[in-house]
Amino acid sequence: MITHTVFFKLHHPVGSAAESDFLKAAMGLGKIPGVRNLACVKQVSAKNEFTYGLVMGFADDKAYHLYNVHPDHVAFVTKRWHPEVAAFMEIDYVAHSPSEPQR
Repeated sequence: MITHTVFFKLHHPVGSAAESDFLKAAMGLGKIPGVRNLACVKQVSAKNEFTYGLVMGFADDKAYHLYNVHPDHVAFVTKRWHPEVAAFMEIDYVAHSPSEPQR
């Protein structure tokens, strides 16, 4: 299982209609085949500059790759993400136990 996370800050004011529209569009990514448990999370700490995050899972590398090249994802990144996101951090991870061999 791969967990894909991206934390971000928008150019839009917090609470604005434009912000809400972006977040609704982002949640539409959950319709792409292979996406599991898409959630939008809101930052509640002042420890970083990001306001929101998207968290989703994929069964394996193949499912994650198919998501990344899916036309709906590519269109969202091109038409919404690039113009509307001011800053972001992407982190992808798999479960790990210190006793297990490295992946």
